[in-house]
Amino acid sequence: MTDPTKSDPVHTDRVVSAGCVSEANDDRSYPDIDLLSPLTIRGVTLRNRIVVSPMCQYCAEDGLADDWHLVHLGSRAVGGAGLVFTEAASVMANGRITPGDLGIWEDRHVEPLARIVRFLKRMGAVAGIQLAHAGRKASCDIPQNGGAHLPPAAGGWPVVAPSPIPFHEQDPAPLPLDKAGIQQVVAAFGAAAQRALTAGFQIVEIHAAHGYLLHEFLSPLSNQRTDEYGGALENRMRLTLEVATKLRRVLPEKTPLFVRISATDWVAGGWDLDQSIALAKALRPLGVDLIDVSSGALVPTAKIPVARNYQLPFATQIRAQAEILTGAVGLITEADQANEIITQGAADLVFLAREMLREPYWAIKAQQAFNQEPNWPLQYGYAVRRRHK
Repeated sequence: MTDPTKSDPVHTDRVVSAGCVSEANDDRSYPDIDLLSPLTIRGVTLRNRIVVSPMCQYCAEDGLADDWHLVHLGSRAVGGAGLVFTEAASVMANGRITPGDLGIWEDRHVEPLARIVRFLKRMGAVAGIQLAHAGRKASCDIPQNGGAHLPPAAGGWPVVAPSPIPFHEQDPAPLPLDKAGIQQVVAAFGAAAQRALTAGFQIVEIHAAHGYLLHEFLSPLSNQRTDEYGGALENRMRLTLEVATKLRRVLPEKTPLFVRISATDWVAGGWDLDQSIALAKALRPLGVDLIDVSSGALVPTAKIPVARNYQLPFATQIRAQAEILTGAVGLITEADQANEIITQGAADLVFLAREMLREPYWAIKAQQAFNQEPNWPLQYGYAVRRRHK
């Protein structure tokens, strides 16, 4: 496995068009490009490099977004973030983690999401949606109730996966997807992307991380198939590449496509950084614009060395070796910390999750910390602006 601490970060002039990055590989940093600098990817310009990461809220009913989602996501746009992602939206009803997950498997899901998109745009943020299928981690109760597996008698549903290996030993074995089932998944991702466009989303992200279905196909720990979707690395990557190909055909040329991955399973013999680099290299020519680099969550026994910036070296290595834009996520909490990631060329976007829950106005406070005029909404009035002049 490649040591992510041994490579210098790649620096780029940040010129991005149709998925291509103009690289300048040297040892300089770029202080003129910082956390608050805009970034254009294809036909979309982010006002800064601050991203609200997808975070499940577990309060949707039958997949439908409600007022909570509008207020929760809208407040982060009011707070100045450049890109606001919805939580993972399931592309199939049986792909939900819990009955409270957001969905986009039917047309009736579109308008509640469109309402949110309209508000995010009104507040100056770019609206992004993460498309997902939970695989063997589906059919669970919401975390507030303990998160245990839900059998059909308790409102659960049959669970599918690449192989009949459950996430928890005590859970029922998932049903292995046959080839027809795999193609149904690919088609569902494509149909969900079309609905996302109808709702007005400007960026689409494929969820191939955190032990969900696409990640399950990637990792040899959860994929023990002997057909063309299992075994060798190119076979285990096949489903993720097929989904990316499908979405790139659905999405307009101007619409960026991201993929979230777990760069490592943190388990010997599992998915690792070298394989992640190979995947990123295969995704880029398919029209994927950015790799959103997380890690772990494939198996419950992994020992993860959680610490400040603990996933950043993976994003930096993938960026350098695959020559693709990356997003950094994981225990990024302070403005100076996030700014350094950008100015040193370690990643191109900074994704914040829990810290955005604690402080919806994190981006505005970052502007204040760097002596920029805070991007307060007009509705807050001249008095609020005047306080910080």
